[in-house]
Amino acid sequence: MENLSLYTLINNLPGHVKQEVRNFLVSLKKKAKKSEESPKSREFGVLKGMISISEDFDQPLTLS
Repeated sequence: MENLSLYTLINNLPGHVKQEVRNFLVSLKKKAKKSEESPKSREFGVLKGMISISEDFDQPLTLS
């Protein structure tokens, strides 16, 4: 679809619908920008010392 035909379609819409189209286009632009950003690199060992496993982790479960 060409820009002119899109413009014509949007231009013929009522005012409140034009605002909805504008809001939708803004959200699409934000989504596209977010997907273009490269993911942040992860640093090895950043959670070291923050996770612990109890001593009896390997023990069989007992029913009381």
